[in-house]
Amino acid sequence: MVHTFNKHISTQLPYLKNSKLILTISGGIDSVVLAYLCKELKLDFALAHCNFNLRGAESDADEAFLINLAEQLDVEIFIESFNTKLYAQDTKLSIQMAARELRYRWFQELVEALHFNYVLTAHHADDNLETFLINLSRGTGIEGLTGIPEVNDYIVRPLLPFSRAEITNYAKAHKITWREDSSNSSTKYLRNKLRHEVIPVLKEINPQWLQNFKMTQDHLHDSKVLIDDYMTQVYKDIVVFKDGIITFNVPKLLKFPNPKPYLYELLKAYKFTAWDDIYNLLDAQSGKQVFSETYRLLKDRDVLILSVIDHQDKTSALSYQVSEHLDVIETSFGVFNFEMVTEIQETSKEIIYIDLHTLQFPLTIRKWEQGDYFFPLGMMGKKKLSKYFKDEKLSLLEKEQVWVLCSGNDIVWVIGKRADNRFKVTSKTKQILKVSLK
Repeated sequence: MVHTFNKHISTQLPYLKNSKLILTISGGIDSVVLAYLCKELKLDFALAHCNFNLRGAESDADEAFLINLAEQLDVEIFIESFNTKLYAQDTKLSIQMAARELRYRWFQELVEALHFNYVLTAHHADDNLETFLINLSRGTGIEGLTGIPEVNDYIVRPLLPFSRAEITNYAKAHKITWREDSSNSSTKYLRNKLRHEVIPVLKEINPQWLQNFKMTQDHLHDSKVLIDDYMTQVYKDIVVFKDGIITFNVPKLLKFPNPKPYLYELLKAYKFTAWDDIYNLLDAQSGKQVFSETYRLLKDRDVLILSVIDHQDKTSALSYQVSEHLDVIETSFGVFNFEMVTEIQETSKEIIYIDLHTLQFPLTIRKWEQGDYFFPLGMMGKKKLSKYFKDEKLSLLEKEQVWVLCSGNDIVWVIGKRADNRFKVTSKTKQILKVSLK
């Protein structure tokens, strides 16, 4: 196996031979064998072990075993202890997901703090098959069927082409000792149930199952490359990115004989699950929307608008006061500067000029509300903001971002859009206030 492993590294992952590596190690057979193989190849690596404190004395015994292993291999070892149950409780994650989040966060900290190049994990071909079956059981697209990537940013999985049987045979042939995790024998977890009850049956049906699975995944990878290349061109034609907002052209999507797979490919990265609702947006009225945990997809006329949901955004309940001292005001969406000037100079949507004596202090900056109205500059009479927004063809998303500057109950400025006629500078104005937003 050393020869095959060396050949794989040399041909597929040659940069590892000149890199500073962290090898994540649990004490189980897979990671221990990987450590011995890396030592055989004289790679520059250190061990990193997470003690999740989930199995009492067994967890502590794993740690002691690995300290001894590091001494035998003459390599450095980093050990971090976690209160995994408390973290899972605080973050409302399962124990498995909490442990995963904790370890990968720590690995990243090690990489950044100690200037490691890559993190090696001991995932192998059987792990890949398990992941495939898990994703298949939950429903997935082609990306879920391509399994575990061999390289993902700084994470590298050099054992991915090797089976559990090959790893076990190597360990036994070289009299390598390892630790058995008692939780791995429990079938209450889906992965373990597949490992102990399903995959052995598949291999019994066809002893070449793992090799045939690898061949199938290679074909899926090739298909994914073709799809990704094609979707790059589709993306350029369908998608517009501007000011942090992504829009999708609905009429162009509807020209495809079957727009659903295109929409799926365009949106799959944003963790949506209600795909039928998303497909229905293509024919829905403006204002309909679908949410994932972190994104919102909104139908607005001939486009779908994708935006990030800010769960920390409390701005709808905020307002800001501007005293007669006319200080600089910092808000969640920009910085206002109030200054006295002698004449009107440059103008833009972010700058207005006001007759100071028409104002009642303190001024207020707030989100617009239903029922608000103003007297648009350059027009006769008043207009409700809702009607103004409709005339300006603002989307629901754009409406939600509108703020107003008020004097008492009167709107002075629909910020970034239009000033109010009642506060304009005239020939009778004695003091001019300039308000600018950056």
